[in-house]
Amino acid sequence: MSTFSVWAPHRERVRLAIGGDVYPMSRDERGWWHADADGADYAFLLDDDETPLPDPRSVWQPHGVHGPSRRYSHDAFDWTDQGWTGRALPGSVLYELHIGTFTPEGTFAAAIGRLDHLVELGVDLVEVMPVNAFDGVAGWGYDGVAWGAVHEPYGGPDGFKSFVDACHARGLGVLLDVVYNHLGPSGAYLDRFGPYFAGRNIWGPSLNLDGPDSDEVRRYVLDNALGWLRDFHVDGLRLDAVHALVDRGATHLLEQLAVEVDALAAGLRRPLTLIAESDLNDPKLITSRDGGGYGLSAQWSDDVHHALHVALTGETHGYYADFGAPGALATTLRSAFFHAGTWSSFRGRTHGRPVDTRRVPGHRFVCFLQNHDQIGNRAAGDRMSAGISPARLLCGAAILLCSPYTPMIFMGEEWAAGTPWQFFASFPDPELAESVRGGRRKEFAEHGWGEAEVPDPIDPATVIRSTLDWTEPADPAHRAVLDMYRALIALRRAHPELADPRLDQFAVDTEGETLVLHRGTLRVAVNLGHTAAEITLDPPAAEVLLASARPTVSGAAVTLPAESFAVLGSTH
Repeated sequence: MSTFSVWAPHRERVRLAIGGDVYPMSRDERGWWHADADGADYAFLLDDDETPLPDPRSVWQPHGVHGPSRRYSHDAFDWTDQGWTGRALPGSVLYELHIGTFTPEGTFAAAIGRLDHLVELGVDLVEVMPVNAFDGVAGWGYDGVAWGAVHEPYGGPDGFKSFVDACHARGLGVLLDVVYNHLGPSGAYLDRFGPYFAGRNIWGPSLNLDGPDSDEVRRYVLDNALGWLRDFHVDGLRLDAVHALVDRGATHLLEQLAVEVDALAAGLRRPLTLIAESDLNDPKLITSRDGGGYGLSAQWSDDVHHALHVALTGETHGYYADFGAPGALATTLRSAFFHAGTWSSFRGRTHGRPVDTRRVPGHRFVCFLQNHDQIGNRAAGDRMSAGISPARLLCGAAILLCSPYTPMIFMGEEWAAGTPWQFFASFPDPELAESVRGGRRKEFAEHGWGEAEVPDPIDPATVIRSTLDWTEPADPAHRAVLDMYRALIALRRAHPELADPRLDQFAVDTEGETLVLHRGTLRVAVNLGHTAAEITLDPPAAEVLLASARPTVSGAAVTLPAESFAVLGSTH
């Protein structure tokens, strides 16, 4: 006999459906309904509605997001990571991957078979894109509707636990991307149960975080986050688009989450990480709570990406426009934000707040050359390597991996993958599928793309095209890029100066198309020009630790070949 519970504060009647049997439920003073019964697959009937709905707090949806939920015991899984003590974010290298396209099979089991590649690359933390249940088989995961249930086609809850366990066995931590700012368009039944929603954002209904009955809604988010960390042994969460979380309460949900996660970390005796994606350019998110901030571990820095992207590709349309300004890359590298209380032409207003580089360490900013958004939200899903030379890509990698920030690599970037990563979905509802298809084409038509140039997001071929080709690393051209990525990460580990997060100790010099990062006694010299360039170092370089093309060193003068970098040790 098990107890089944669900929160439905404004319903007159709630019944439990198990198989062909229906059981009445009793309501407590907080709006929770309870019933004792036997059975595995279950659903709820609200008032006089005879359509059974899955549990909002379901952990297992073996029949999809519209089907009944299944009871699941976390105690039944045989973990082998009892000796795992976690992986701290400072000094780590992150690797973002999507389970459905990381391997042709698109499962947790298949992904486990590729983990040794990540170990050999030098990765510390694997950031997994959302695995919560969504309608259909294939999708990015940001249209999830059952936040606590693991997508069954990937392998369900046991499959994800096996993946985390296998990562820990290899010394890899796991970060999970979670979405609390909206629900997907198919299978979102939360509003049937209670006042979960309040308003809308650009993606869908937004949560009721500060209105009447919001305490239980907040608890829904907090318990979900703690469950991934506690029950699935995940080492941290990446919080999607937190700027869309509207919370006017005295204690913001993000601060409350940070407090409870810190408490859980103390009990588990391993570090737990919270990384926010935010469009606000506000260091308050990562400022300590005793300093008046929310106390999150880190946040993504899109500005660093934008500055690197413009410097490497020359693209200056849309939100890249401001980053084409002289010195934009150096400015952004020094302070994490380019827009820091400054004018944003894309937004048509002043944007952001400066980072106090004396107090805020660089490891609190996750930076990248590419990520799922910056590739997949391009019309053709083309990677940076489709438009620039491998030599130029490696210049970007050297800047990223030798910077004071926490670097993140997007799957396949490390070998300049030839496969695109495009937007895809697989909603079974034909009307919804056509709406997504039409919306995607309309969006890019406004930017001058023809209909035939925009991949059909519902076509299974789009998923196949976006899947990594694991034969590529054996090709000499791809292998050369992979070897250099490995060498850069190994150098970062061998020389702590390259991972030093102190922004007030970090200097960047620029002249023309050359860039020099000062990293303790080391200098990272980069030539983004198309011809050789000479730079002068003071003190002179004593040795070349790593270079993508052989530089010429003559006293204080260093000549770098076109589109190349060199990591140099000084004379003292």
